[in-house]
Order: sequence, then structure tokens, then C-alpha cells
Amino acid sequence: MNDAEENPAQIPGRIRELREVEEISVIDMARDIGISAGDYAKYESGELDIPVSILYKIALCLGVDATVLLTGEDPRMETASVCRKGQGVRIERYPGYEFSSLAYNFRGRTIEPLLVYLDPSKPPAPPVSHAGQEFNYVIEGSVKVTVNKREYVLDAGDSIYFDAALPHGQSAVGAPARFITIIQEKT
Repeated sequence: MNDAEENPAQIPGRIRELREVEEISVIDMARDIGISAGDYAKYESGELDIPVSILYKIALCLGVDATVLLTGEDPRMETASVCRKGQGVRIERYPGYEFSSLAYNFRGRTIEPLLVYLDPSKPPAPPVSHAGQEFNYVIEGSVKVTVNKREYVLDAGDSIYFDAALPHGQSAVGAPARFITIIQEKT
């Protein structure tokens, strides 16, 4: 992918700095986002990659837009935000996944559209769940989407919409694949 790449190692440092400025303890932050203090500490130290859903919960607790955590800058656009080909901001890497935020510069967004690249040579990430709903639209290749243990194989042009509170995950079938995911977390 040619997307603009922020240094992912800077994200945990930004989180730690903002948490300390807000005088929130690791234990309180972990409790507020619903994970163990040990897992939270691993995210903040950079030992573990931060899942998208956790990143947004952290941003909410810190009172900032997730873009601040991703790029170190506030989103600027309120009317419209254009993301040119290859200019999305990469926000995380699970094994086999590359995510690029396509609306990172829009202030106050209520959904998160992401371009996802799946590498079939890497093992799929474990299933995740988060509040809200999710939509996936395959643009290239074939993607196996598992929702609550049920598997759906989608080809280019196919889509799926599901309750994101159910354990779910995606993997490429045979060759690399790209899909758009739109995540709306309930607030």
C-alpha cells in the first residue's frame, strides 16, 4: 500500500503523554475502556498493537479525536474531507491486516471508513468485537468474513453488514484482498 504512513511507534507515546496530562492512572484508563491494566500497559508501551476499537475508546476517555492519537494533529475539516488515492493514514497492523483511515481529517465524524489490505501469507488475527455496527465491501480479491462462528466468502463487489458486538474477523482467500470497512460504534 502506498498510503501515507505515520510512525506507529509514536501513537503509544501520544496516548501516554495525554493520559498523564489528564492525570488519569493506567488502572483508571484500563477500567474506563474495559480491559485489564496489564493489557493497557502493553498497548501504551508499544508491546502490543492497539486495536481500532480500543484506540477510539482511549480517544473518547482522553477527550480527543482519534486523529490526534494517530497523527499528533487535530482534524481540520468540518464540511468535507477528501482523501486522495494512497493518502490515508495507517492506523494499526494486526498480523495480515493493514488499515488506512480514509476520513482522518474530518472533525467530529461518527463513522470510521477504513481501507483494509489482507495478506493471505500471514495468519489471520483473532476475532474481535466492539460496540456498534460494521459494513464491509470487497473491492479486490476474496475475503472470508466470520461473524459469530458463521463464515461468509465475499468476492469483489460483495458486501456484508453485521452487529460488531459479535466476535468477527476477516481473512483473504487465496490471494491478497482489499475491502472497505465502515465502523460505527455506539456512543
